[in-house]
Amino acid sequence: MIFSKEQLLLYAVTDDFANRRFSLYEQVESALSGGATMIQLRDKTPDDERVISRARELVPLCHKYNAALIINDSPYIAAKSGADGVHVGLTDMPVGEIRTKFGKSLIVGATAKTVVQAKTAEEQGADYIGVGAVFPSPTKKNAVRITREQLREITASVDIPAVAIGGITAENALSLKNCGISGIAVVSALFAADDIAEAAKDLKKAALEIVGK
Repeated sequence: MIFSKEQLLLYAVTDDFANRRFSLYEQVESALSGGATMIQLRDKTPDDERVISRARELVPLCHKYNAALIINDSPYIAAKSGADGVHVGLTDMPVGEIRTKFGKSLIVGATAKTVVQAKTAEEQGADYIGVGAVFPSPTKKNAVRITREQLREITASVDIPAVAIGGITAENALSLKNCGISGIAVVSALFAADDIAEAAKDLKKAALEIVGK
């Protein structure tokens, strides 16, 4: 799938512990039906075959809604499962190494908490950066906070698009307007909601206002 910054508008990151009433497939389908534009499968289990199996199930579902499926951390799982891309953190395989091993076959996103990290990701071939945590995060309680000023500085330092992440809700998202982001990445505000599809609609509405559409 060809990457475009519009795919970052409502970037939904799965959480196995957020909502046990529905299967992962049902949760993702609800998010997509409500307007999610990209899905990241975040599965921290050490069982690669389980993650590959889950990803293969989600790929056609995401494509049905013209959304990309991104795998957290592992480019090998992304390539083997047929997912569209990978998102790597600061301690994962460097973007440059991913490009060397996988070429341009994968969409590659990278976490950046500083201007230097953002520029490095861009120079090595990242398609986008994820910046946060912009608010206290219920899923990563020890995450380093990024102020609005830092977020603005980071996004302005690179030409590739950025998505903000960390504790974002439909209520606080609008405070990220004019920070140069192309979208919001959400976990709990979406997948812990009683009605995931409705939550996605509210979050997408906020995201559209942030990016000025």
